[in-house]
Amino acid sequence: MLLELKRIYVPPGQRVLLQDVTWQELETIIEELGEHRAARIAYDQGILEIMAPLPEHEDNKEIISDLVKALLEELDIEFRCLGSTTFKNEFMAQGIEPDQCFYIKNEAAIRGKKRIDLTVDPPPDLALEIDITSRTHPDIYQALKVPELWRFEKGTLKINVLQDGNYVESKSSLSFPDLPLIELIPQYLEQSKILGRNATLKAFRSWIREYLSK
Repeated sequence: MLLELKRIYVPPGQRVLLQDVTWQELETIIEELGEHRAARIAYDQGILEIMAPLPEHEDNKEIISDLVKALLEELDIEFRCLGSTTFKNEFMAQGIEPDQCFYIKNEAAIRGKKRIDLTVDPPPDLALEIDITSRTHPDIYQALKVPELWRFEKGTLKINVLQDGNYVESKSSLSFPDLPLIELIPQYLEQSKILGRNATLKAFRSWIREYLSK
């Protein structure tokens, strides 16, 4: 399997599917791929997907992540951002690497931990999937009980929240219930492409402060 893996080249924006991958093979593959890589993985009942994001995907991911961080800071909410950490549960035979994720409500429960084990630790409160092409795995996030999944595609933000074990699309966020983020996030993302990152974040922070002062 490792020999085959080393021969695999995944062009940006493309994916490779491997079938009948055991849990032990998955663990070995993740270790072989290493932590500092562009490719993302998703594992569901023996099927492993490896995908390489496009450069513009990374740009959008970084700006949206920065907007969420700015929002949490302005609201004075403790959080932990774990990027594309591999979240997996052997009992469920499922694993996923989000484009970005945040511990917010459950930040204190995993504070200082170097490794997250979903058999004992809570899942992240918020996961982000950016510029989805063929790679979309809400079922895995749902099985891992991630309370909130944001899916940004073609300029549109869709918020999915967990209700009775299933995702339902929502107009508001569980983590930020009073903010019109479906409109705000795409708006400031587009603004960043004209004004630049720093100017956009400064404007976004100003908007939040004005909103909170009402």
